[in-house]
Amino acid sequence: MLTSLFSNTSSNVELSSILICSIVSIVLGFMIAFTHMKTSKYSKNFLITLVVLPVLVQVVMIIVNGNLGTSVAIAGAFSLVRFRSLPGTSKEILSVFFAMTVGIITGVGHVFFAAIITVLVCLVIFLFHAISLFDPDNKERILKVTVPENLDYTSMFNEIFEQYTKSAVLDQVKTTNMGSLFDLSYRIVLNQGTNEKEFIDEIRIKNGNLKVILSHPIDGTDM
Repeated sequence: MLTSLFSNTSSNVELSSILICSIVSIVLGFMIAFTHMKTSKYSKNFLITLVVLPVLVQVVMIIVNGNLGTSVAIAGAFSLVRFRSLPGTSKEILSVFFAMTVGIITGVGHVFFAAIITVLVCLVIFLFHAISLFDPDNKERILKVTVPENLDYTSMFNEIFEQYTKSAVLDQVKTTNMGSLFDLSYRIVLNQGTNEKEFIDEIRIKNGNLKVILSHPIDGTDM
């Protein structure tokens, strides 16, 4: 049976209970930030956010404490924060939601349960980061090519793709330089052992030595 530090029958919360929950929230926030730091790309500001977020959510939960009017007002405030925020990767969204969940749990006084959940989820994240399960094909690339408007881009690279790639899909076409150039974006999977420099050189011959960019896809689901 999970027990709370807070009384379910009283709106009065002891200061000692609040301090205990706040300390636990900060410690668990550090664990979440450390897990994110070790398993994903990060910035210092984002890690600070993960440390502080649980205790802030906890304070909100304590203040609300069953008050419907306050709950609606706070929900509106959180929605404004959402629209003022830039979208992040799925891993960043996961870490933020993780930190908020821990803050909610400590906010109702279940500090032991919060600690168990934090340790369990951190271990799962480390596990998936360490193993190759769900890893994408590491030969997948994004190819961006600029071609003159007088060339038929629909088939000009077919022979090169047949030689160097397993698959090539044209994702986007954009005109630039007052319509005199096309920027093409392909999602390709290179053949095993493909020499990337040779592949790019073949593309440059076809597009008149205009811009060619070969990069890894931006992984919004990176764990």
